[in-house]
Amino acid sequence: MDTESDVHAVRLRRLKFRAWHRGMREMDLIFGRFADAKLPELDEADLAAFESLLDEQDKDIFSWYCGEVPLPPHYDTPFFAKLRAFPVHRM
Repeated sequence: MDTESDVHAVRLRRLKFRAWHRGMREMDLIFGRFADAKLPELDEADLAAFESLLDEQDKDIFSWYCGEVPLPPHYDTPFFAKLRAFPVHRM
């Protein structure tokens, strides 16, 4: 039988895989590096926000991330602020 920690570990592995296999290289790097560094620290609300964001189109997320297009209100969250503040270029 799966324990809660096993289920959580599988969830994190799936999120990390999805983060690194986006289709748009820029988003692979942004999401993948963030996932490598931060996934174990995220609480349930942030994990849910990340999962939701991963369902969006790369071109849309990249435009929001870069500030080219206004961030939709439902993604204007503390999680998105964490993602945007993460120093991807330093990795």
